[in-house]
Formats: sequence, structure tokens, C-alpha cells
Amino acid sequence: MSKEILYGINPVYETLMAGRRNVFKIFITHGKISKRLEQILALAGASNIPVERVKGSDLKMISGTDYHQGVCAETGPYPFVDFSEMLVGGSGSESKPFLLLLDSIVDPNNLGALVRTAVCVGMSGVIIPKDRSVSPTPTVSKSSAGALEHVRLSRVTNMANTIKRLKKDGLWIAGIDRTADESIFTCDMNIFNGVVIGGEGKGIRPLVKKHCDKLLSIPQTGLIDSLNASVAGAVVMYEAFRQRLLLPKGKKGREKRKEGKENRG
Repeated sequence: MSKEILYGINPVYETLMAGRRNVFKIFITHGKISKRLEQILALAGASNIPVERVKGSDLKMISGTDYHQGVCAETGPYPFVDFSEMLVGGSGSESKPFLLLLDSIVDPNNLGALVRTAVCVGMSGVIIPKDRSVSPTPTVSKSSAGALEHVRLSRVTNMANTIKRLKKDGLWIAGIDRTADESIFTCDMNIFNGVVIGGEGKGIRPLVKKHCDKLLSIPQTGLIDSLNASVAGAVVMYEAFRQRLLLPKGKKGREKRKEGKENRG
């Protein structure tokens, strides 16, 4: 069985709380420990997970980083969710999902930040491609402050075909493109069941863009004409979240879907 080392207080704590991975051992620094580390020890004890006290230098060697915060964990691989589970709103839910699709995000810090925001706003899941994308590594878990351990993350072979499959199942997908005429602030985001955020630098790839139901932009002004991928994703997710809190759902969205059904790509 492949194993990996998670490091940092939040990733280790959230891994233990989520209970989705196999955790084989906890390594923790010698000496006086913080309240958060005490909580990790308590969780490990409750699950009968072995704990080994080590020197700081050994912890650096085990984790491969200086940013271990006094703790790391030997775990099983990241637990991906099967794509079929993305077609519903959540575990046991029959409602439509609201998904984050990430096309060619290669920076682990961006993936971590996007996953963290997705968890904060209650996205149903995150979809990434197998190629041209960073994997959910321990660095991503650290960058997400442990949110990666709670999110439903699916990895697919082909993002364009995935969007086609989602559309076939009745989901509506918006792509975020800075050249699009319509803004996320003027569009009814309740219509959509997923948003696509493109990779650093080039944005959404042309074939993926082609299969989106609608392209939307984020209004900007000033000398810089583009946002960091994780910032753009956060703006979009929170605007959708805001609209879902404030605007009526259901009838309006169904009517707009019906109007556009015949013209759908």
C-alpha cells in the first residue's frame, strides 16, 4: 500500500476528524506541546493510532519540510471520490450538485486555496483532470488548511467529456473567461450546477470552453487585467454563494433552463 506523510497541525487534525484516510502513525515533537497538538493526541488515542515522539530535526527529515508545526502523520493515499458520486448534491442527497471544475491548475497552493474556499461555501465537490493538473499532495492539504481532507474530490480523464456527461445528466455549466461579455454580478448564478476555473496563465482550454453552457467574466479595472486562479475562483464561488442566499431558486432557474434547452451546445 502506498503511503504519504501529511504535515502541519490543520492537515493532521482535519484528517483525524474526517476519518477518510488510514492513519498509521502520528509523529509529534518532543517537549511542551500546544493545545492544538494535545487535541491531535486525544484524537489519535481515541482511534488507537500509535504516536511517536521525535526531535524537531527528525520531524523535518520525516516530513521533508520546515513547516511541519511540530506534527506529521503517516497515512494512506488521498481518498478520491468516484465521478458518479458527483452527480448528486451530497451524501444521500437527491438535489442537483454545485461543482467546481478546475481545468489545468498546476500550482499546489492554488489548488489548496480553491479547495478551502469550496469547502467554506459548501460546494458539492471538486473535479480535476488526471493530466495537466497538480495532484492532492500533502502540500495541497497544508495550503488548504486541512480542508482537502473533507472535500469530495474526483479526478477525471477528460474534462471536456466530463462536462458533456454532466450536461447530459441535466447539469448546467458556466466557464469563467475574462473576455466574456456577461459578468458574474449580472448573471443569475442559480441557473448553474457547476463553474469551470481555468489554469494559471492561459485560463480554460478552448475545447473545454466550447462545451460550457455560458462564459462569464469577473469585472475588473486598473492596470492589471487578470486575477490569480485561486482568487478568481474565490470571487466566483462567493458570488454564487451570495446569490443562493439572497435570490429565489427553483422556478426562475427552471424557466431559464427551459428557454435555453434547444440552443444548448
